[in-house]
Amino acid sequence: MDSVVRYGAATRLVHWVIALLFVLLFLGGLALFHPGFFWLAGIFGGGTWLRILHPFFGAALLVLFLGYGAGIWRENLLLPSDRAWLKNAVAVMTKRKELPVEGKYNAGQKVMFWWMLLSIVGLAASGVVLWRPYFADSFGADLRALATAVHVFFAFLMFAAIGVHVYAAFFTKGSISAMLRGTVTRRWARFHHPGWYREVAAHEGAAHHEKESKGA
Repeated sequence: MDSVVRYGAATRLVHWVIALLFVLLFLGGLALFHPGFFWLAGIFGGGTWLRILHPFFGAALLVLFLGYGAGIWRENLLLPSDRAWLKNAVAVMTKRKELPVEGKYNAGQKVMFWWMLLSIVGLAASGVVLWRPYFADSFGADLRALATAVHVFFAFLMFAAIGVHVYAAFFTKGSISAMLRGTVTRRWARFHHPGWYREVAAHEGAAHHEKESKGA
């Protein structure tokens, strides 16, 4: 078989739900941030419904991302071998250089993961302070003003991270189809993530050997 599984069905489903929540939160956040964008509230049924739904969408994003991250955080730890990728990040992103990666994720994807985690936790923590009618009245006006600034800051960080992620996905051939179908070609795996591919091949070999032993 010419393909190998890179993402399971559950991983892909959670990924796309997180992506949908991000779009809804981004559009809703723009509507709440500046009157010039308030027309976007119509997507949610008006301003009242937007103010109700926005924090619940945020809570769902936090829960889903933490659950998703619990399964992959070890694979996103930066290793000494990631230094070369980070030093050449601009060249790699602009396709002037190709660097093989030993793990399942390259250094850029790992930084993206931790950047997203930090942004989502920051948005959630500041969002609680602003969440009416449940929590906001428990905090003073000064703290709510600070929380608003913090919320905007982390929203910008998250927007920037998603922008880089989308750019990388479109310009790294095979990335989007992998998240849609769950598989990549063996050639893609060997070229982009040779270390990960060796692990996959070893696991396949062990499984095949076990199957043959049982059939003997």
